Parts: sequence; C-alpha cells; structure tokens
Amino acid sequence: MQDVFQIARQIVAREGGYVDDPDDPGGATNFGVTIGTLRRLGHDLTGDGRVDRDDVRALTQAQAVAIFVQYYFERPQIGALPQVLQPSVFDMYVNTGANAVKVLQRLFNDMRIEVDVDGVIGPQTIAAAQQAFEAAPDHLANAYGIARRNYYYALADARPASRKYALRLDGGKGGWITRAEEFVTQRYHLSDAAHRARVASWG
Repeated sequence: MQDVFQIARQIVAREGGYVDDPDDPGGATNFGVTIGTLRRLGHDLTGDGRVDRDDVRALTQAQAVAIFVQYYFERPQIGALPQVLQPSVFDMYVNTGANAVKVLQRLFNDMRIEVDVDGVIGPQTIAAAQQAFEAAPDHLANAYGIARRNYYYALADARPASRKYALRLDGGKGGWITRAEEFVTQRYHLSDAAHRARVASWG
C-alpha cells in the first residue's frame, strides 16, 4: 500500500499546472488547488496582503501535496476507510470535495448497508465501510470507481458546460472518466463504443 504522500504526489501530477478555465466553477487552479481553497486557508503566498491568481501561480507542488494531505485526507478522515478505498476516495475528494464521500455512502445504501448520505466520514460511515469491505473485499474498490464514473457522467448530463471534462473533442473519454477508471480494474472499463453510446444524447 502506498503512503498518503505518494498518493498525493500522484494526484498533483494528474491535476497538472496552472489553469483558469471559465467553465470550471473552481476558478483559477494550480496542481488541483483552487483559488477558493487558498482563500479559505488564508494562504497569501506572495505576501501582498491578498489571495489572488498570483498566489495560485506561486503555489509549488510540495505545497499542494501538503494541502491535500492535511485538508483532503486527514481532516475528512479518509484514512479511517479500508485501504482499498483510500486512493480513489482521496483522489475524488480533491476533485469534488464531500461529494466523494456521498458517492461512497450511496454505494453502501445500494449494498443494503444503511448509512446517512451526508458527506461526512464518521463512526456510521466507517462501520459501513468495514462491513462493505468484509462483504466484497475484491470488488469494493471497483464498485466505488464505477459509481464515481457514473457520478461524473450524471454531472455532465446536468451541466453542459462540464461535458468537455467527460468527453474529448474526438468523442473519446474525457479526463473525468479516464481519471475514475484509473482506480477500476481494466475489465470494468467502458469500451469506446459504450462510452459513445452513454454520451450520444449530448449532441
């Protein structure tokens, strides 16, 4: 099992460098850390008394890793989940915040393990995660990855501006989908044909 810092460095590599995409609700982002996150944490990296795009640009990979470990792994208690879930839940938490936990909680309910869908990893969710792991130790990570993939598709269904993150210009799988499938065994990856059928209604 990789340690949390190795996982965080991989997340930073997946996220890439500075972008300021007008279609991204997160705004200016560097290594996956948004301007909103820096403002919330009060990280004035340039020392000019305000947190703006210059601070996002100034963020280093090491600083991004430290932010992710402290605020996106340790604070939400992802380390209390079974190890097979931790890399994917951590990666999705960086990408979508508490929605990563809600996707997991809905999965538990689908498995008839009742849990509140509140986005919080507390005693109830930790117990449900252990029960789910004991019931399906070889399948739980795949099930979560598939649920995560479905979440991204549904998000793009509802928000046309986000479809470019799930669909490449040539019609292939976009970054959201390939990212989710990095945590899913190859045999559960959607075929290109199945992906194209899934997004056919997008026009």
